[in-house]
Amino acid sequence: METLKEVTDFFDDKIELEPIVVNTREEFYNHLNEYEFDFSDVKGQENIKRALEIAAAGGHNVILIGPPGAGKTMLAKRLPSILPPLNLHEALETTKIHSVAGKMAKDTSLISVRPFRSPHHTISDVALVGGGGVPQPGEISLAHNGVLFLDELPEFKRTVLEVLLRQPVEDRVVTISRAKFTVEYPASFMLVAAMNPCPCGYYNHPEKDCVCGPGIVQKYLNKISGPLMDRIDIHVEVVPVPFRELSSTKISEKSESVRERVVAARLIQEERFKDLKGVYCNAHMSSKLLREVCQITEAGHVLLKNAMERLSLSARAYDRILKVARTVADLDNSQDISIEHLSEAIQYRSLDRESWGS
Repeated sequence: METLKEVTDFFDDKIELEPIVVNTREEFYNHLNEYEFDFSDVKGQENIKRALEIAAAGGHNVILIGPPGAGKTMLAKRLPSILPPLNLHEALETTKIHSVAGKMAKDTSLISVRPFRSPHHTISDVALVGGGGVPQPGEISLAHNGVLFLDELPEFKRTVLEVLLRQPVEDRVVTISRAKFTVEYPASFMLVAAMNPCPCGYYNHPEKDCVCGPGIVQKYLNKISGPLMDRIDIHVEVVPVPFRELSSTKISEKSESVRERVVAARLIQEERFKDLKGVYCNAHMSSKLLREVCQITEAGHVLLKNAMERLSLSARAYDRILKVARTVADLDNSQDISIEHLSEAIQYRSLDRESWGS
């Protein structure tokens, strides 16, 4: 209706109006693949794309370490495009959160793609987790069913990162308590972090020299607490793309193809955990469940033992390697975890090596 007269005429039965019918399911499925960014836009970086594929397949948190301009943010922004599409229930749940927070885009009635939230490192505790005088969802709830990207991770305030750890990453909900009431917001997201390897950004760079003094690199890494690193399964070093790859006309694999493999791996995990409440992917496994699901051969035990000794990996790396190896096996449609799967998982623990930063 365009005028008040049309409204009054309608109620006086003077005119008839054609009702507008919106098919929410059709609307939802028509917009499922409307991603702004695609993996095919990225030249080279095949090893990083593989790591993000594994992260998406198992729901693993991931950290990207590399110099400025290596493509960390560009790669992270494309992660939602390879995650399994939202189902209608997840879309409605995500839409409700964004609607409550007043964050719905103009002319958008239903969120049909996974959210990607990238708060600045100056963010406050309340803005990240939620709360305030009139409690509102924070960034971690706005990232529900999607990706929370923390760029320049060491620059975030320690208190902000500790708040992130206490409940949301583990329980996938955040509880905000006030004197008269308690509000619980969902916060099931994939955490993707990015950081420079040192203050100048060029530690381990293949061409440029690091100008940081002795002990500075380790001090910079120590800004990230052990408990936070405990919750990140995959560490990936990102190096700059050589000119020959940047100038190549070869077409990279599209996100759609990668997503098909991710969805197939997630279906295997859904079947595996169908009788377990709150466990939907490999990243959610407890230590007890890990021992049941991630059985490895004697040769695998030897490989893992040698890797931990030679690379000086910390004890916390053990469970992470097994979880990631299980996901690699799922992508391979393999019931057993082979030595090849373990080998690939071992290489994703860069920051656990005692030699890193020393």
